[in-house]
Amino acid sequence: MQMHDTRKAMVAACLEMNRLGLNQGTSGNLSVRVGERLLVTPTAVAYERLAPDMLVSMLIGDEEGRWSGPCAPSSEWRFHSDILRARPDIGAVVHCHATYATVLSMLRLPIPAAHYMIAAFGGTEIACTDYAPYGTPELSSLAVEGLGPRHGVLLGSHGMIATGRTLEEAMWRALELETLARQYYLARAIGQPVVLPDAAINALIPRFAAYGASANALPEREGGSEGAG
Repeated sequence: MQMHDTRKAMVAACLEMNRLGLNQGTSGNLSVRVGERLLVTPTAVAYERLAPDMLVSMLIGDEEGRWSGPCAPSSEWRFHSDILRARPDIGAVVHCHATYATVLSMLRLPIPAAHYMIAAFGGTEIACTDYAPYGTPELSSLAVEGLGPRHGVLLGSHGMIATGRTLEEAMWRALELETLARQYYLARAIGQPVVLPDAAINALIPRFAAYGASANALPEREGGSEGAG
């Protein structure tokens, strides 16, 4: 996409996070890779007031956090930058405080393969990190390590991160991660969820990786709607 289209898409994605209930107020943030730089949402700006030209440009991997734009970057800019530096396959990072994902993170519970859609994240579980204060190098290190080669991670007593080749794909995974968290939480409330064998999930991972990232190509749960299948 052209730069202005990318900025517009990021603003739309921020509003969509709130509409879907993935986020509240100004607590979430997202970024998109643009060549050797990233665009990231600004700090302390309500999404309803966010405009495309308020997004912040930064050099990926710049430890000093230098930025350009009319607003300062999100306090979480560091893990956006470090994830994009560590993972060339990732083009967008979404961070939010979705309710069920955050509840599991408060309990330090990773999400196991109790549903086959875990394969969409490239592994047999979604890990949960220890706690570190927001905006710190310690949190960034935990996020990069917890993510590993996968596309989702829970941050201890904080929230979640979901990634993708495109912003659209990262947003899809963020909603899917919250769905998995909700299902796992509810299943644990009434019993012990059955965890699928690693071999079964590993066989599905290449099938999810083969999907494109366009609106017509993102995978759906069986039945074609959230919660089906």
